[in-house]
Amino acid sequence: MLLHPTTLELSERRVAVIGANGSGKSTLLRLLNGLVLPSTGDVLVDGLDTRRQGREVRRKVGFVFTDPMAQLVLATAADDIELSLRPLIRHREARRAEALRLLTERGLGEVADQSVYDLSGGERQLVALTSVLAAAPSIVVADEPTTLLDLRNRDRVRLAIAALEQQVILATHDLELAAEADRVLVIEAGTVIADGEPADAIAAYLRLVRP
Repeated sequence: MLLHPTTLELSERRVAVIGANGSGKSTLLRLLNGLVLPSTGDVLVDGLDTRRQGREVRRKVGFVFTDPMAQLVLATAADDIELSLRPLIRHREARRAEALRLLTERGLGEVADQSVYDLSGGERQLVALTSVLAAAPSIVVADEPTTLLDLRNRDRVRLAIAALEQQVILATHDLELAAEADRVLVIEAGTVIADGEPADAIAAYLRLVRP
């Protein structure tokens, strides 16, 4: 879905984006790290233009996909974390140690050497999040990170996101998760139709889908 011309400044620590499938949520998120470039206007991240400075923007903005298998590219969880650490840690032994530390910190130490295909959905999503965080972004963008998860694993991912120091901007159908944000945007047919406090924005969305 294409977005209509929109002017936004997203400075809050937690921003949630809600709306129907195909409304433009994912397009908005992909604009934030240059996966999609604007056809008109500019997208700036800490003063960096996504069109002209995409590489620098992607160093700042980590992107978590709805389906973690879209971004887990190596055989095991530890291998994938090590890949993210390569630009930061030169020596292989040190990278390995740091990958294991990060996975253990996330409660995933026991699955470090397991195939990503043998992990549960929640474990895969947490590995994907850990892989993104290993690259030390200052902003985390997450596209419906809990959509494919059961209740237990949804809560694990929610708690992990809540604990992050980084700014988090996420699209979600989970209204409980959206309610935990500092600001909520409602998108409908490519237009931001509500923007504000979570309770007010969620109420506007519910009026839209439950007339």
